[in-house]
Amino acid sequence: MSDNSTVKKQTSPDEAALLPPVDVIEDSSGITLYADLPGVPKEKLRLHVEADTLTIEGEIDLEMPGGIEASHAEVSLPRYRRVFTLSKELDASKVGAEFKNGVLKLSIPKAEHAQPRKIEVKVL
Repeated sequence: MSDNSTVKKQTSPDEAALLPPVDVIEDSSGITLYADLPGVPKEKLRLHVEADTLTIEGEIDLEMPGGIEASHAEVSLPRYRRVFTLSKELDASKVGAEFKNGVLKLSIPKAEHAQPRKIEVKVL
């Protein structure tokens, strides 16, 4: 799986986005991806898998109370976006997603042909 910044966007090309920090853990059954998306409510989180491309998008929901403006803001962009190219070894049709406390967890299993398998030895 690799980061891919040249995939076409669904929003305007000049709209900037934050890159969420991501941890990827691989084992014999597939990969687990953790993306930190603080401030994104579940209803503003979008995941897309098309061919071998995985896109994570989310809009930050940090509203200020009536008429108050922040004197200092470290998060100045209102959205996250990260695009990955999935390996052919992964089964993109079986992606599982969980979202809890601003952390997105994606589980992507390896395709059947890429799974480790035991080979039976016949005695002749």
